Amino acid sequence: MPRLEETIVVNRSRHDCFRYLADFSTIEQWDPGVYRAEKKTAGLPEVGTLFDVTLSSAGRRIPMHYELTQLVDDQRLELVGSADGLSAQDVISFETVDETTTRIHYVAELEFSGVMGAVAPALKPWLNRVGQKAVEGMARALEPPDALAQRTVVDRVKERTVLPAAWDFTQRGYLKMEHKGLSEFVDGQTAVVTGPTSGLGLAAACELARLGADLILVGRTPEKLNRAVEEITAFSGRSDDDIEVVRANLLQLQQVRRAAHQISAATDQIEILVNNAGALFDERAETVDGHERAVAINLLCPWVLTQSLIDELDAGDGRVINVASGGMYTQPLRLDDMQYQNEPYDGPKAYARAKRGLVALTDHWADAFEHRSITFNSMHPGWADTPGVRQSLPTFYNLLGRRLRDARMGADTVVWLATAGAVEGVSGQFFFDRKPRPKAIFDGTQVTDDQRHRLVQWLRQQG
Repeated sequence: MPRLEETIVVNRSRHDCFRYLADFSTIEQWDPGVYRAEKKTAGLPEVGTLFDVTLSSAGRRIPMHYELTQLVDDQRLELVGSADGLSAQDVISFETVDETTTRIHYVAELEFSGVMGAVAPALKPWLNRVGQKAVEGMARALEPPDALAQRTVVDRVKERTVLPAAWDFTQRGYLKMEHKGLSEFVDGQTAVVTGPTSGLGLAAACELARLGADLILVGRTPEKLNRAVEEITAFSGRSDDDIEVVRANLLQLQQVRRAAHQISAATDQIEILVNNAGALFDERAETVDGHERAVAINLLCPWVLTQSLIDELDAGDGRVINVASGGMYTQPLRLDDMQYQNEPYDGPKAYARAKRGLVALTDHWADAFEHRSITFNSMHPGWADTPGVRQSLPTFYNLLGRRLRDARMGADTVVWLATAGAVEGVSGQFFFDRKPRPKAIFDGTQVTDDQRHRLVQWLRQQG
């Protein structure tokens, strides 16, 4: 029976370490041998909580099932796992070194059967390396970097040649990230998330709730909002008392303003605002305000909502995260045709142009409020498998299939921007996979200072 045993010392309190690792689904953030992990039992981890873990080995995905069999607060976790030909018992124990330092002891007892049992002795060196990488990843997750990762020479070459960089928009780019941990708790902070009922918004809301944020969810459909609350509470173990719902059709600016008023009435400070709501449309149509729908939801909505909440954001040292799209790279800012009236309508282009405008608006805010306590950053999630992509881009979805990121991979940088100490005080940057990235690659797509100024003038006229 192979036995893996490792000890690490990390600069985190014992309580933080235990809290992060007790939800064993976080293993996907720190063990490079795990592709995906999911808590199957709703609520906070307790004895009997079940987890599904998908291992990644030699290009194969191996499903494994775990049960939490012992939980002693801040001291010990014990889990038993099983898969075809394999059973495991994992024990993680915690010891205080001092009030800011913890020693973590990790032991895994493995038992193989069948063909695997015959070759198990030969696998021991490989298994030892796997165990070592796991605890190294655990240490990285619990001690997040305090400075931004910078683009490498390889990153810059890929960006210039475009296609290799775009290939990293798939899950391949996320899986090769060195740091995936999300362990910086934000207890008591208020996070406003638009478009929270599916896809990236729901994934971000779930993770923010697990990290301790009180949520305000802004969406259109009561039934979908209620289902989102149920999923968030099941995922995070939080009470639905920690989640407020604001109903609004974000295509209509009057309802955006009303939503902002409700949010202001509910809280006097906001630490996190995620402008995630967005949509891609097949045909041109206008809202009740007379705006083309893509520019309304993807650009005018975040403009009005954010401007309306500036005081609350300032009071909370707020972080504003604007969710853009990699498709933005292909399009310039078309100030002469913001409403897409002068050429045959193209849904993906209209969407990309609106997101280009959102990134330029992010830069405006970063400059305009540089002397206040709010930071503004934008990001793109890569190519993610979301309901919106399936519905609006079926050919693209069918072409890439399993290579697309899932929603949690796509939302990773959103949550990191909302919580990481490394981005404290950072403003006006455009991120992908936790690194600052160029805002334009192709000639003619750069936004000048004059264009940005004219964009803001146009937005003021509209909303």
